[in-house]
Amino acid sequence: MKDITLMVMAAGMGSRYGGLKQLDGVGPNDETIIDYSVYDAIKAGFNKVVFIIRKEFENEFKSQITDKYENQIEVQFAFQDIENLPPGFLCPKNRKKPWGTGHAILSAAENILEPFVAINGDDFYGRESFKLISDFYQSGADGFAMVSFQLKNTLSKFGGVSRGICGLENGKLKTISETHGILEGKTGIISEKSIKLKRKASVSMNYWGFTPRLFPYLEAGFIDFLNSEGHELNSEYLIPSVVNNLIKENKENVHVLSTNSTWFGVTYKEDKPLVIMKIQNLIKSGIYPEKLF
Repeated sequence: MKDITLMVMAAGMGSRYGGLKQLDGVGPNDETIIDYSVYDAIKAGFNKVVFIIRKEFENEFKSQITDKYENQIEVQFAFQDIENLPPGFLCPKNRKKPWGTGHAILSAAENILEPFVAINGDDFYGRESFKLISDFYQSGADGFAMVSFQLKNTLSKFGGVSRGICGLENGKLKTISETHGILEGKTGIISEKSIKLKRKASVSMNYWGFTPRLFPYLEAGFIDFLNSEGHELNSEYLIPSVVNNLIKENKENVHVLSTNSTWFGVTYKEDKPLVIMKIQNLIKSGIYPEKLF
């Protein structure tokens, strides 16, 4: 078995939801969505997990989340800090927002020597997603990959969502177009500009497979980003933009692994009871035990 690491991006505070939603219990024993992701990763053959968090949440995170994984999987931490910038750059005085997912992954560069899978800490991706990407790397693949979901399986009943709509060609990613305000309406799925979208359109939910080859790209791209947008208080260096550029410049291919699984997450507070119900249903159907760890 090859070494594969799960990288969980959990430094964001969750602006729409309010509070540290990654630590919110959704399972019968107060399990978090992160717990289900780690459980699925262990089942799929991952042997290390790196959590990217903010340093001030370390003790809370360990006591509520990671202490229970002891003897199950190797656990490491990396810290995303808005002051952690390349030489010659300073964080704007009034900036509070983290620098985005590209910077988050870069924060964990020293923890990674093997293929790794980067996911959001507050998204439920499902067992099949972890198996798909594990099989990809266990088969000897050395490239980049993305698990894509069908748009209809990623919506919220309580408001519009942003999704990366993907253009595919011969099983590889060609484009990601960030699309906002996506809702299920009476006439179908539409975006904020009232553009009708295909129900089975492939979307990125920030479920990426990378190798350490990514890090030099991230370092160079982050400097370009800081030069152009680093003065802004809310600008973000986002991994889909990095991937888009690598594809456009013919530097990397990204293999798309498609799943029919239903993604779910707590985008809005009103989503939480639905997430709890969906997890109960998965427990009843035998996918998960009543108590994970």
